[in-house]
Amino acid sequence: MERVTLKRTPLFELIEPKAKMVDFAGFEMPILFSSIKEEHLAVRQNVGMFDVSHMGEIRIEGPDALEQVQNLVTNDVSKIKVGQAQYNLLCLEDGGVVDDLLVYRLDEDAYWLVVNASNIEKDEAHIRRYVNGDVTVTNESDKYGQIAIQGPNAETILQKITNVTLKEIGFFKFINGDVAGVPSVISRSGYTGEDGFEIYARAEGISAVWEALESEGVIPCGLGSRDTLRFEACLPLYGHELDESVTPFEANLNFAVKLDTDFIGKDALASQKENIPTRLVGLRLLGRGIARQGAQVEVDGDVVGVVTTGTMPPTVNESIAWARVDARYKDEERFVIDIRGKKIEAERVPTPFYKRTK
Repeated sequence: MERVTLKRTPLFELIEPKAKMVDFAGFEMPILFSSIKEEHLAVRQNVGMFDVSHMGEIRIEGPDALEQVQNLVTNDVSKIKVGQAQYNLLCLEDGGVVDDLLVYRLDEDAYWLVVNASNIEKDEAHIRRYVNGDVTVTNESDKYGQIAIQGPNAETILQKITNVTLKEIGFFKFINGDVAGVPSVISRSGYTGEDGFEIYARAEGISAVWEALESEGVIPCGLGSRDTLRFEACLPLYGHELDESVTPFEANLNFAVKLDTDFIGKDALASQKENIPTRLVGLRLLGRGIARQGAQVEVDGDVVGVVTTGTMPPTVNESIAWARVDARYKDEERFVIDIRGKKIEAERVPTPFYKRTK
């Protein structure tokens, strides 16, 4: 059999001796350093950091950049100023989701699209297919590393090694500054449900940032805890809650779709808005078992949906699941989940499963 060569992030040499590594989106990435539970609780109670250098960065710049980015994504990019970021979606003409991403406005005529690692090539091809006018598209994914520092003590710790005043960075805003002496873009958002920051730096400098954070006591965390954290907070993961067969409305992402703008897939979404076929619901299992992705969801013996993500995350400490169900059943109180032939009752619960106290 032909051996697949995995890509490595700029932090690989620092991380690999300390972590359990796995194949994720074609990259050799840490799934855990100590344990998923310890790393999860470190982020909820203190501070943790993640190597997310596998994420992609695609720059679109030029006089027509705003018009072209607006045509690509579902949210209203004209609303964000230089120094702000916005959650967004790339869609097909039928409304299916190509990817979810963040759009950073770097300058008046320059934008960064930060995309999922598994979709970098697909996203770039999609962008180049539809972009025209006076703009350039540059895939800068290999030039940058990215560290996410998350948790209630993230600001306090990061402030020790940066020359910018972090409290002045609002949510979904960013600033240029130095971190551990390394020129960086520092943004404030996250994928854990906690407060925190993303640090983007050139690939050759990102290791110094990681080492400085580690020397300040920040706990290295792997993709295992990143998944349980984002799931508790009900933040979607492409390939689970999102894919090309699912529209933003079916993923409960209505807030990121502005039908008063023009974008690829608008007509399809406009026609679906009043009759959304499926919706995501939160479920709590009433019996023993873990509902994994793909498990069927039933009502009165009829299959009405499928689990997109399920586990027993450390903060909630109950077996919970996110499921895509026929919209006619989205307000149903009781369901049955088929876990490898075993029927487990579940009740609908509010989402997100976890929300931090500010």
